[in-house]
Amino acid sequence: MKAQEDSKVKEKIIKHLLENGIFKVNGKQLYELTSYELMKEYTVKYR
Repeated sequence: MKAQEDSKVKEKIIKHLLENGIFKVNGKQLYELTSYELMKEYTVKYR
């Protein structure tokens, strides 16, 4: 259950970042990033 929830949150964050023109972070595609890296980027950009 936890992995499924984590996957859904990760997908939502990726979708939001893509909609705002962010396709890569530190040279990596968004789908290559860990959940922590995605949350960090999301928090820094949209807080």
